[in-house]
Amino acid sequence: MKGIRYFAVAVVAAVFFTSGVLAQESKEAPKPAAAGQEQPKPEGDKVTGTGSIGFFSQYIFRGYEYSKDSMVIQPSLSASYKGFTASFWGNIDTDENATQNFVPDRPGRKSFNEADLTLSYTYALDKWSFTGGYIYYNTKYAPETEEFFLTVAYDFIGKPTFTVFRDFTAYPGWYFNLSLSHSFAIYKDITLDLGASAGYELGTGGYWDTYQASTGAYTGPKYSAFHDGMFKLGFTIPVTKQFTIQPVGQYWFPLSSNAKKKIDGNSYNPNGYIRDRVVGGVTFAYNF
Repeated sequence: MKGIRYFAVAVVAAVFFTSGVLAQESKEAPKPAAAGQEQPKPEGDKVTGTGSIGFFSQYIFRGYEYSKDSMVIQPSLSASYKGFTASFWGNIDTDENATQNFVPDRPGRKSFNEADLTLSYTYALDKWSFTGGYIYYNTKYAPETEEFFLTVAYDFIGKPTFTVFRDFTAYPGWYFNLSLSHSFAIYKDITLDLGASAGYELGTGGYWDTYQASTGAYTGPKYSAFHDGMFKLGFTIPVTKQFTIQPVGQYWFPLSSNAKKKIDGNSYNPNGYIRDRVVGGVTFAYNF
């Protein structure tokens, strides 16, 4: 898998460079909002938003595997007005199977196992945008939790975006994410969409105690590590002015030895180790 990773890095770097030289004025296609992601910018007094439904080969969140050997269906809906955005995101696992990160609430059966709600406000200043918000994670397979987040983005080639998340309920800690994305036209209104992200996890609560061989239990220092990386390649295909189809492929991988570390067969990370995974899917989105 190392060869795939190096190839992915080279492809992303080459295409970002090429897109910056040949397509600086290309327009990024609208994306459906998801919990914790940058929300769509409002347009004056007009209510704008997106409704979408995605079908994916696996559900991965911050590198963690929350499904296995089953298709997941992920509906979302968001609406924005004068800088304020409210959004819903859900996950339906068509056949729940356990992973080293995930204990199903309905093993071997279909389950609508997550429904997240996000409230946020975005302030734009020239090419900068600042978003602050709150996320409620309603999960059936794990204790429900809540986060605050703050996002800073700059409208430039690669759209660098930095987000800080603070979990203050079930899993107290910080998660930092830096992402890049760029879209450019390849045929008429069809765009090639590239993305990459890197995350750092900093646990502060008791939940994040790591595994120690000397005690045979999670009694070690709190987990802190460069956590997950992701490369993404997809397309946005407009069917009408408002309706789009977005096929996508993602490659997830651990960013450090601690993120993938195991001791005596147990994950060093209390939430399970991170491993290389490839995910494919398609999203159908309607923008209003």
